[in-house]
Amino acid sequence: MEINIHKKHALLRSPFSLLRLSSLVAGAMLSSATLASDINLNYAFFAPAQTFPGVQMQFWADELEKRTDGKVTVNTFPGGSLLSASNMLDGVLNGVADIGLTTTSYEPARFPLLNLIGDFSGIEVNAEVASQVAYQLVQEYPLEQFGLEEFKVITVFTSEPGYLQTREQMSTLEDLSGREIRVPGESDTLRTLGAVPIGMSQAETGEALQAGIVQGVASSRETLMDLQYARYLDYIVDYPLSNVVMLAVMSRQRWESLPEDVQQVIDELGAEASQYAGHYLDNHVREAITWAQDNHNLEIVTLSDAEQKRWAGRIEPLNEQRIEQVAAQGLPAGELYDRMLALIEQYQQ
Repeated sequence: MEINIHKKHALLRSPFSLLRLSSLVAGAMLSSATLASDINLNYAFFAPAQTFPGVQMQFWADELEKRTDGKVTVNTFPGGSLLSASNMLDGVLNGVADIGLTTTSYEPARFPLLNLIGDFSGIEVNAEVASQVAYQLVQEYPLEQFGLEEFKVITVFTSEPGYLQTREQMSTLEDLSGREIRVPGESDTLRTLGAVPIGMSQAETGEALQAGIVQGVASSRETLMDLQYARYLDYIVDYPLSNVVMLAVMSRQRWESLPEDVQQVIDELGAEASQYAGHYLDNHVREAITWAQDNHNLEIVTLSDAEQKRWAGRIEPLNEQRIEQVAAQGLPAGELYDRMLALIEQYQQ
């Protein structure tokens, strides 16, 4: 036993052995570091990269790579190249993509409380404020109440309020009556105003406008330039409708597999990405409207005071009805609405 111990110590005293041992340890550490730095995240979105959610997506990817010093690589897949709008969330849960960005109104029954944040019409609010409010609300309420218990929320943001953009001038409820208007999902708002809402994704809308299947869209106005809708639409009705809520998520399982330092950076980016998306959109909307006016003679229709009251007279009861419907599912709809209005006032200051 004594001899074995001395032999062991002799080996450790050998310069060659020490060098070899050091090399082995360094190699093991290098291997671990390589594995730790080799984090690849696939981020999917259904609309083109040039849309404002696509711009937000790239901002988030670039910032995550930069703030982790290249430890994380994000591969972006816009334009439905990996997952479409119809299978985005299930694709994330099934591991087809690590992160998915979607519009919650495409699945109204799945997210009643979350969609409520964007469902109210007639509220003057820009995209930056609306996005910050939406993100804050998702932070304040339990994920189970939003139907998000299976997910890690990466960020939440919204469009600006939707505005009617039409082929023909619409300045009264009678003008709008019976007109088929594209919406991202379902729209009781347009139905209440007398129009016929046609649910379809942005990917389908350009062809539908060109073919005359729909006579207009209800959406935020950057699409006039980004998706070239100004080629088919000549008027904007200056009355705010509902917002579209955008949600980026990761499965809980994939989230929990990430190192804590990467999780921390992702959490830090959540509010920043939300505000960035809204701020970018507001500036871009102004640019798009100017471009459409200069290149396609777009006109903005301002409703008369009397007509605005008529529109509000139809929309306000609908807003109240939505609160009641969601509250009937055991969800804190009235409380969320009051908190939303308080946050709007807070962020507008």
